[in-house]
Amino acid sequence: MNIIFHIIKKEFIQFRQDKKMFIVSFFAPVFQLLILGYAATFDVSKIPMAVCDFDNSPSSRTLIRNFTSTEYFRVVGYYDKTSEIDNQLDDGHASIAVVIPRGFEKKMGAGQSAPLQVIADGTETSSATIGLNYAFVIVSRYSQNIVLESLIKRGSVMMPARLSTEFRIWYNPDLKSRNFMVPGVLGLLLMVMTMILTSLAIVKEKELGTLEQLVVTPIKPYQLIIGKLAPFFVIGVIDVILVVFFASVVFSLPVKGGVLLLLGLSLIFLMTTLGLGLFISTISRTQQQAMMTAIFFFMMPMVFFSGFVFPIENMPTIIQYISYLIPLRYYFVIVRGLFLKGVGMSILWTQALALLIFGSVILSLSVMRFQKRLG
Repeated sequence: MNIIFHIIKKEFIQFRQDKKMFIVSFFAPVFQLLILGYAATFDVSKIPMAVCDFDNSPSSRTLIRNFTSTEYFRVVGYYDKTSEIDNQLDDGHASIAVVIPRGFEKKMGAGQSAPLQVIADGTETSSATIGLNYAFVIVSRYSQNIVLESLIKRGSVMMPARLSTEFRIWYNPDLKSRNFMVPGVLGLLLMVMTMILTSLAIVKEKELGTLEQLVVTPIKPYQLIIGKLAPFFVIGVIDVILVVFFASVVFSLPVKGGVLLLLGLSLIFLMTTLGLGLFISTISRTQQQAMMTAIFFFMMPMVFFSGFVFPIENMPTIIQYISYLIPLRYYFVIVRGLFLKGVGMSILWTQALALLIFGSVILSLSVMRFQKRLG
């Protein structure tokens, strides 16, 4: 233990002397959390809308007011020609356009079907889909109100049945994508910080030749491995505490399931990231090579297949099966369950067991390979 302690002390001294590494380890996670928490959002509001109203009647103006009275749309301009609508969509000044033909009010008053054209910019599929859904709801409500007013004017005794639906949204009542993204950022930061920093630190010692100097000393391989990994383990724990603190204070997103449980399960996830960092160091000769290997062969597949951005349920079946081999998938379920749902170990034990198996296997294989390279 005395030897391991001195190795850890040496690592922290080197870490303290490297100011860039210090900034990356502690300030970068907080900066990324703030940036992703505010910028990485799927919430759609104030969609720029162009209007071409050929009817210019009270009914058409009422319909447009139904759009603008919500927080989802804002009119960027009224136009007299459809060609001007095309230009607005082509230039990106508008994401959706509403075209009301002549005779709109007349047909509505006669009880006929009145055409209405809604055009959406499909280059941003998410915004287009959400915008069209909002537009469909607004037009449907407007149409229902017209029918009810017509029945009332005719003195109809039998009113049409109306379905009264009460919606309840659990865990994220405001449907803020920030509440979904912030817990996921914790998993990304832990993966990036521990995996990349571990691989770069060990490869750097290879380049400087100091690793070979340690090998010829009486230090045993397991002592060297523990001494090398322990500082980054501590950095990972500090990053978890920082993220939890800022998520609670800045984003008002406390850990409902318990901070200690989150910390404990994060330690299990760190076994995987540290093991991957150690493995990358054994197959890389330079820091640049280690960085490229970590990003393209580990980080990007883990981000894409883990459900951080794209729902796993929407992926092809074969990709869904591949995602079971991604440890980050299980950690995302854990952090979102603890942050948003407030569930405990009785619900998360399967995810924790999967992480423990992955972490144990990956770390063990990486240690064996590292010892072989040292030998």
